[in-house]
Amino acid sequence: MSTRSLTIFILAHVWLLMATKSIAQFVIDTSGEPVEDDEEYFIRPAITGNGGGFTLITGNGPCPLNVGLDNTEGTLGVAVKFTPFAPHHDDDNVGLNRDLRVTFLTSTSCGQSTDWRLGEKDATSGRRLIVTGRDNAEGNFFRIVQTQTGGNYNIQWCPKEVCPSCNIQCGTVGVIRENGKILLALDGGALPVVFQKE
Repeated sequence: MSTRSLTIFILAHVWLLMATKSIAQFVIDTSGEPVEDDEEYFIRPAITGNGGGFTLITGNGPCPLNVGLDNTEGTLGVAVKFTPFAPHHDDDNVGLNRDLRVTFLTSTSCGQSTDWRLGEKDATSGRRLIVTGRDNAEGNFFRIVQTQTGGNYNIQWCPKEVCPSCNIQCGTVGVIRENGKILLALDGGALPVVFQKE
């Protein structure tokens, strides 16, 4: 192999490695495209048998609304939009392991924000529920992390970009089945998810 051929071969592999690494830094939707912060997506369980898409669910009172799964398998749920805490200039792609807000794109009878936030502990399970409403601190910020299965992700509450000096006990979003409802809560088994563009 000539020196020129070897140089072209090496440069091609370096470019391929850089391209692969750069796309691996972003969340990828079910179509194989990077998730963008200015688009609408449905969040669905990656594994069947867990319920339908993510939606708003009434709790013990009318407000705040809980974040949960539709009881009907295969439904899309309510669309969401992602807002990064520290957006990159000229980049609309949602990054892995980066703090962001998750907002349902619907109105409610509560007249409050549909931003996800960390709620109080559930009286039955002792786990912290995911509810809606605005929190002016780190409670509204979540992050998307890669699982070991390609294309599947976990959602965590771990706002370390928002408050790097805070002593935060991070948690991964899972489900609680209670009174015929499927609610999201921290810990107790992660719920792998996928993101489907509307």
